[in-house]
Amino acid sequence: MPEARTSRGPGRDRLRDALLHPGRGQVVVAFLLAVLGFAAVVQVRTTDVDDRYTGLREQDLVDVLSGLAGTSQVARSEIARLEQTKRELQSDSQQLSAALEEAQKQVDTLNIMAGLVPVTGPGIRITITEETGPVDIDSVLDTIEELRSAGAEAMQFNGQVRVVAQTSLEDSVGGFSIDGTVLSSPYVIDVIGDPQALHGALVFSDGPASQLRDDGADVQIDELERIDIESVAPSTRPEFASPE
Repeated sequence: MPEARTSRGPGRDRLRDALLHPGRGQVVVAFLLAVLGFAAVVQVRTTDVDDRYTGLREQDLVDVLSGLAGTSQVARSEIARLEQTKRELQSDSQQLSAALEEAQKQVDTLNIMAGLVPVTGPGIRITITEETGPVDIDSVLDTIEELRSAGAEAMQFNGQVRVVAQTSLEDSVGGFSIDGTVLSSPYVIDVIGDPQALHGALVFSDGPASQLRDDGADVQIDELERIDIESVAPSTRPEFASPE
């Protein structure tokens, strides 16, 4: 009996040592067993997922595939439609932006022509000083008309009165009145436009500058790179005229 206990003792010790201190071969075997078990689990899960199609007939599978293809085609068509809508909206937005920009330019031009906004730009400054006699109002009117014909874009007298298409001039005691504002010498006319063209419109033979000097006034014309016209004309709504 003692011998039997002695023979089983070394076997247990070897088993314990193998478990506590596995050899390289044992580790490899354990790893392969773990991989095999993982593959078996994946296969079972995949089989479970695919079970819903295993019982279908061939025609049923064709129908399923056709349905998926149709859904995909519908999705692609919808994407294409949305992309086209996006492009059209972008195009419409650009066209609208261009139209608004052009409309704003027209509004700005009309505001300048109507004298409703202050403006700045190159031009000339005419200083008319009465010396030996009063300036004739017809000479002033001729001056304005020649400046307009030469491309004057904006005009004001004495920094107070904006000259527009409806401007009226009348003789007044001590000078003349423009749209009800009485002005007296010296008369300073600021004009925005091409300085050389405006200057040339005044100094030709028997032109406005010559007429003003014949009236007894001194006339000085200065070409300037920048003139600020701050006065504005009152805004009036036409009483009888309306757009067609």
